[in-house]
Amino acid sequence: MNDSTTRPLRLGTRRSALAMAQSGLVAEAVRELTGRPVELVEITTYGDTSREHLAQIGGTGVFVSALRDALLAGDIDFAVHSLKDLPTAQPETLTLAAIPVREDPRDALIARDGLTFEELTADPERTARIGTGSPRRMAQLNAWARALGRRIETVPIRGNIDTRIGFVEKGELDAVVLAAAGLTRLGRLDEATQLLSPDVVLPAPGQGALAIECLAVHPVHGTALAARLADLDDPDTRAAVTAERSLLAALEAGCSAPVGALADLSPNRGGPKADEQAVTELHLRGVVGTTDGSTLVHLSTTGHVPASPDDVSTPLNLGRELAAEMLAKGAAGLMGERAL
Repeated sequence: MNDSTTRPLRLGTRRSALAMAQSGLVAEAVRELTGRPVELVEITTYGDTSREHLAQIGGTGVFVSALRDALLAGDIDFAVHSLKDLPTAQPETLTLAAIPVREDPRDALIARDGLTFEELTADPERTARIGTGSPRRMAQLNAWARALGRRIETVPIRGNIDTRIGFVEKGELDAVVLAAAGLTRLGRLDEATQLLSPDVVLPAPGQGALAIECLAVHPVHGTALAARLADLDDPDTRAAVTAERSLLAALEAGCSAPVGALADLSPNRGGPKADEQAVTELHLRGVVGTTDGSTLVHLSTTGHVPASPDDVSTPLNLGRELAAEMLAKGAAGLMGERAL
C-alpha cells in the first residue's frame, strides 16, 4: 500500500447509530495506524430494510451481503461488521484482516423500574414480558425462569436500540435484552439494569467483537492493505471467537439459531517451563436449546492454545469437538431448520 496516496480509504458501514459508532472507532484507529484519511461510506443492507423477524429471514448474512458486494465492486476498501452477524463460511476473495480487542460479550437487561431479572419475575401474579429478537436469548431466558420456578413471556422484537428501549419506556414491555457491547459503544451502558452472567445466558458466538474485512488482494494495494489492517488484530480475541464460530459452523447453524457460545482464555498456571513456548488455556462453553427453554444442551471443553497468533488449529478443533459432543446429546433436534 502506498501511504503517500492522498485519497481517503473508504470504510463501508451500515447506517445504524451503533454501526456508525463502531465504524467510527475503527476509522480513527486506521487513521492513526496508516496516517491516511478514512471516510465512512454508508450502505443499506437487507437486514436494515426488512421488517420481518430475523429468525424468519434467516439471520445469517442479512446485515453483511451488501457490504461484501460493495467490497467486491470496489466501492469501498474495507468494511466493519459485528462479528456475530458474519456467516461462518468465509469467501476466498475476502479476508478478515483484523478482529480487534473484544468489548464485553455479555447480554444486558434493561427493565422497568431498574429491576433485575430475578426481581422482575418475582411476582407470581404477573408474567413478565421480555422483548428480544434472538431465539438464543429466548431459549436461555425461558430456561432461567423455569429454573427459578417462574414464568415469563418472550416477545419477538426488531428495531434499533432506541426503538427497543422505547418498548420498556412506553410500558409495552417489562424489559428488553440487548448486547452490552452495543450499549457500551454508544455510551449507554448505564441504562442496563443488569448484566447477565454467562453462567445463565451465554452470548452469541462472536458477540462483542468486530471484524474488519477487505479484499484478500486489493486491485490497487495488493495484499498490503490487509497486512496493514492486521496490525489492529488481537490474537486472544481471534482465538476465542474462532473457537466459538467453529462450534457454530460444525453445528451447521446460522446466526439466528438458538446457539450460544463463549470462549475464555487464561494463562496455564501448570504450563511449560520458562524456556518452552508459552501456552494459554482456552475454555469453551456452548449451549443449544428450544426457544421455550424446556430443553437445553449445555456443554464445555478446555484445550491448550500455543502462543503463536497464526496457529488457530486448536480453537478450530475445540469448536468442532464440542459441537460433536452436543450433537451426540441431541442438539440437532433443538435448533429447528439447520443452515446447510
